[in-house]
Amino acid sequence: MKLGSLKSDSRDGVLVVVSKDNKKVIKATGIAETLQFALDNWEQCEPKLKALSDSLNNSSLEGEFDYNLNDFHSPLPRAYTWMDGSAFIQHVKLVRKARNAPLPETLETSPLMYQGGSDCFLSPTQDIPQVDFSHGTDFEGEYVVVTGDLPLNPSIEECAKQIRLIGICNDVSLRGLIPEELGKGFGFVNSKPSSAFGPLFVSPDELGDAWVDGRVELNLDVKYNNEFFGKANGREMFFNFPRLVQHAASTRPLCAGSIIGSGTVSNEDESVGSSCLAEKRMLEKIKTGEFITPFMKVNDTIEIEVFDKNGQSVFGKISQKVVKA
Repeated sequence: MKLGSLKSDSRDGVLVVVSKDNKKVIKATGIAETLQFALDNWEQCEPKLKALSDSLNNSSLEGEFDYNLNDFHSPLPRAYTWMDGSAFIQHVKLVRKARNAPLPETLETSPLMYQGGSDCFLSPTQDIPQVDFSHGTDFEGEYVVVTGDLPLNPSIEECAKQIRLIGICNDVSLRGLIPEELGKGFGFVNSKPSSAFGPLFVSPDELGDAWVDGRVELNLDVKYNNEFFGKANGREMFFNFPRLVQHAASTRPLCAGSIIGSGTVSNEDESVGSSCLAEKRMLEKIKTGEFITPFMKVNDTIEIEVFDKNGQSVFGKISQKVVKA
């Protein structure tokens, strides 16, 4: 099933079910007003949402209406927890090299992860505000999962069972602020502004055979200023999602609705392009001795979308423009 949240007077939006072909929408009236409520009461709500999804896909329902991307907020307009990993080794190597930082000794034994701000996500079509061009605005295309409740220090098997939904993300980064901020020895704050998520979070079964061992084996299509930028595949994720979730919960429990990110999707094959500007710039530096592509400026646009083997958009589209804050 596919779930989303319509913009409304409530900051948490209104929960809707969307058809498999992304053409029809119906409010989850009488089941759950918000996605967070559904996640908090998953055992009761999930079967009813699934039944509503099946009905929407198989027949015409009273109250259904046409899908319009601009009507959607983030599926979770705010979340109790947003933690982002960096599970694609190629990305880690390139961005660390770009800022002359050493690779962590535990690169292949312990996941990299930070905790981001989750109080106000951008909608899939909301402008990215830029305070200062020198901040180095960058997009980062990622996959994410949403969990149910997890106890302290769960097993991998528990983590896998508690992955409720899957989606995509633009984890906006301010590259110009990162080195100084990390140099303080505390972590990201100002260099990680509000992220944006695709309009639809989907249940794992919606991915079919593209959900393999806790990874999304589909291309993440990225267009920058309406031109091809990347189509990296999620199969090269070094740590899978159950392992990332386990890492996040290793010293504290996670509540239902926690969002865990994969980090920027990146492949060793350079012909597939990139999912962020920092990688492209580092490859330019390696080949030419200098950075060529600038970071995002006012009026630049970014689109991120994933298609299944039949050409159907799985999570809907992230479509944003940079504006002066």
